[in-house]
Amino acid sequence: MKIKVFRYYFSDYYTYCFEVSNSLINYQASFSVLIFSVLNNIFMKISNLILFNLLVCVFSLNIKAQDGLLLKELQEKWKNSYEYTMEIADLMPDSLYSYKPIDSEMTFGEQLLHMGQNMIWLSAVYLMNDTTYIKNEVSAKSLTVKEIKKQLDEAYQFALKAHKEMDVNRLNDEMPFFAGPKTARQIIHLIHDHATHHRGQLIVYLRLNEIKPPKYRGW
Repeated sequence: MKIKVFRYYFSDYYTYCFEVSNSLINYQASFSVLIFSVLNNIFMKISNLILFNLLVCVFSLNIKAQDGLLLKELQEKWKNSYEYTMEIADLMPDSLYSYKPIDSEMTFGEQLLHMGQNMIWLSAVYLMNDTTYIKNEVSAKSLTVKEIKKQLDEAYQFALKAHKEMDVNRLNDEMPFFAGPKTARQIIHLIHDHATHHRGQLIVYLRLNEIKPPKYRGW
């Protein structure tokens, strides 16, 4: 009888130990799965963060490379604009520098002078951040044709210098402007567009005086 009771309790104890052991194994397995899941999530988040930062860096470098290329292209375009405009200035006889098609328009000489003054103003104030610049509105009537051409030449060279010294990182910087905030990139395009606008008028002036303008080049 004692042996049977002992066997009975021993069997129960063995069963209990087995169940406890299985429970511990299952717990350890569940805990291991939980730890693995947590670590995997952390690893994935870190990996995604690293990948995101790498993509941002690559994208930023690509944008800067494109902006650098843009500045080089605009420098070339500006040099061609200079040669094109100076040819037009040389084609008009000195005697016709006071010519204008209608009274409300600027004369040929005034157009050239206005172009130069605008180049220096935009380049100095908005590209070079020259806070001491004072716009000088000299009248074409007080200048000779040679002096007008000289001022235009110097203005083109000054603007080219501003192109070359432009920091790629500043292209997207906004600054106050009378037509609303503008980036340095927009100011550069404005300088080019303004020169093109008035050069187009000068070509019309030449045509009206039966003078053939030089061959077009806008690159």
